[in-house]
Amino acid sequence: MIWSAFVIGLVGSVHCLGMCGPIVLVLPGDVRERGRFFVSRVLYNLGRAVTYAFMGLVVGFIGQSIALAGYQQWLGIAAGVLMILSVLLPTKTARKILPTKQYDRALEALKSRLGKLLANTSQSSLFTIGILNGFLPCGLVYMALAGSLAMGSAIGGAAYMFLFGLGTLPLLFAASYAGGMITGEMRRKINRLIPVGVFLLGTLFILRGLSLGIPFISPDMDMMKKKGSMKPDRAQVELMQGETPPCCK
Repeated sequence: MIWSAFVIGLVGSVHCLGMCGPIVLVLPGDVRERGRFFVSRVLYNLGRAVTYAFMGLVVGFIGQSIALAGYQQWLGIAAGVLMILSVLLPTKTARKILPTKQYDRALEALKSRLGKLLANTSQSSLFTIGILNGFLPCGLVYMALAGSLAMGSAIGGAAYMFLFGLGTLPLLFAASYAGGMITGEMRRKINRLIPVGVFLLGTLFILRGLSLGIPFISPDMDMMKKKGSMKPDRAQVELMQGETPPCCK
């Protein structure tokens, strides 16, 4: 399911364009300086991907702890439920759950730091802007983090979120060169479809976790594990056929 990270990023990047588009358009750099402009945008987007990978590492570590406790299949179900809740749960309700005062204070400090960096024209500042921008609140990022939880390992979670970041790159990168290429009306239409896609993806995660024995959609994980452990390797087959494996000649 790691491929779903890139899909979420690619499809959801229209949403990112609406949220982070203003930042992308005011980043330091002159488009006429082609080489420098290109490198600066790569550094910015790489910074975001690094932040996402760090988040995935933390969430993946939690998933790894759960998996080691023997609840690997439940991770997929939990990730699917979180994705669906992120679509169905009203924003006002979510705000009540979060520690809003501390959260708002941290957010203001983050925005203040970003504002200062945007006035800096150095290449290194673009990478730092990308790193900080990755911490800005975003529903799409939270959905991707739910998917990284299901990876069941810290490295898997980091890889999942890094792929998510790469998925958002094409459209945001293109927006740096042509900010007005997607109209507000187009964004609104696509944004209406994103929750539907997330809901379907969440349902798929739940089905995979349930291991219903449906090929490709909900394969029987226990059966796959048994097949994997019982499948003889080449040397075993050769020994059973009375032949001497190359390693033993």
